[in-house]
Amino acid sequence: MRRILVVSDSHGRNENVRLAIEDAVKKGGSIDAMIHLGDVGTEFREVSQMAGVSTYIVRGNCDSAGELMDRNIIKFGTHTVYATHGHRQQVQYGLDTLRYVALQNGCDIALFGHTHVPCINEGIDVSFYNPGSVTLPRQGNHKATYGILEIGDDESVKFEICYM
Repeated sequence: MRRILVVSDSHGRNENVRLAIEDAVKKGGSIDAMIHLGDVGTEFREVSQMAGVSTYIVRGNCDSAGELMDRNIIKFGTHTVYATHGHRQQVQYGLDTLRYVALQNGCDIALFGHTHVPCINEGIDVSFYNPGSVTLPRQGNHKATYGILEIGDDESVKFEICYM
């Protein structure tokens, strides 16, 4: 099984990312990779080293680092993940554009942030997951969240929203 930590919208508060890493390990054991879905802040290099595993970071609408990409396409077994912040696909208005872009890139999983609200939407051809925000949550309970994407040895997919 592969266990991937998914965080978003930390807005420069790297301590919150560190707390998410520690919480994820405490709750379920080691992680195999980390994905940050943007609005990471200026210290993204520090974030990329925190977990001690392969880390993928995309640029959010509040990020100015030119070396960060707007999207990342990552293979995990038979699954292909489209990781983006979501502002360019206007995810706050719906997931149709993100679905189109994910399918166009051969992806069956789309990870996004931007809304600061956790979301699990498992579709027929693309499953959408948003971990919410580790810093500025906007859902009703206003608790910071992150996600755990688990890909089983049988290639099954499970996404869990974790509250900090």
